[in-house]
Amino acid sequence: MKALEKIIGVFRRFPGVGPKQAERFALYVVRASGPEIENLVEALREVKTSVKYCSECFNYAEGELCPVCADSSRDRSLICVVERPQDLAAIEKAKSFSGVYHVLHGAVSPAAGVMPEHIKLKELVDRVKASDGGTKEIIIATNPDADGEATAMYLIRLLKPYVGRITRIAYGVPLGGDIDYMDEVTLGYALKGRTKI
Repeated sequence: MKALEKIIGVFRRFPGVGPKQAERFALYVVRASGPEIENLVEALREVKTSVKYCSECFNYAEGELCPVCADSSRDRSLICVVERPQDLAAIEKAKSFSGVYHVLHGAVSPAAGVMPEHIKLKELVDRVKASDGGTKEIIIATNPDADGEATAMYLIRLLKPYVGRITRIAYGVPLGGDIDYMDEVTLGYALKGRTKI
């Protein structure tokens, strides 16, 4: 059945969806009622037409600004730089950060063909320059992998002339974790990032 194979192929392209899950999604669509399918199609159309990038931080937004940038109580002198909108959402769930964000939409990765001009680095530098000294701290919250580290080093070099304080999120042993289950790299970072108590 070509139609079923086609929809399975569409679902297979979704991140994290394997062949079995794609097949389950496709079979759900086949069994779904007409109104359910119309709701799905309408939701897909609506999200494609109404969701765009925030003009300030490049998070997803339905208006000119995302909810974080539209919030006047946020500390605009503190910018947390993340790779993806999902990272911003994860930090927001922790309810521990009162500043604003900048979403890069990727990380520098020459091996994958992602160069600095392919992500929102220039926009961040322009934003910091435009603040005319109003940016007091940049927190770099890129992933602790090779691409995230390379991006962090690149950011530090670019932003050093414009910001007095540039920090990197800590990483290491998770709360409630057992040290004997940690890998060597995680333990190494935890030891390097230790803090005085």
